[in-house]
Amino acid sequence: MIKINLLPYREKEKKENLSRQIFMAVGSLIIFFLFLVMAHMWISSKISSLESQQKDAEATLAVLDKKIGDLERYKRDKAELEQKLNIIVTLEENRLAPVKMLDDLAMLVPSKDIWLTKITQKDDRFTIEGNGRDNIVVANFMKTIENFEPIKSVDLISSKKTEVAGITFQHFNFSCVMKKGF
Repeated sequence: MIKINLLPYREKEKKENLSRQIFMAVGSLIIFFLFLVMAHMWISSKISSLESQQKDAEATLAVLDKKIGDLERYKRDKAELEQKLNIIVTLEENRLAPVKMLDDLAMLVPSKDIWLTKITQKDDRFTIEGNGRDNIVVANFMKTIENFEPIKSVDLISSKKTEVAGITFQHFNFSCVMKKGF
């Protein structure tokens, strides 16, 4: 005998399956929204933490900028002071140099033969003017000055005969270049 089931069991299964799918979709949607809310809260807390770190860093930067400004001022003052000290040391070292050079130059002048009338210095050049007994004495004096340690070179600018109180002298004018460091 053939049995026919006239109960709608398939429709019942379809309705149960549809309600299960709706429950799963609504549940997934709720879980998704919960995940979005949690992600939003986590990102918001991260942003507020980073903003507070930025404010702290800006405050620290302001303090450090002030210290750097003070440090730069100290460095500038130190450099200025070192420059002044170097000038003082240079002046102290060279304080006696012109006196010593003139004293040494005076020792080179032959007494009774050469009379210096004028010595002028400008930068590393100086000129010597004077009178000599004759050309030979003036030439020897020029050679002596060329061998003088602070002098690099000597050039004769002029030499002419001059008469003073009835005596004839050789008036000379030398241009000298000094060596560096003197």
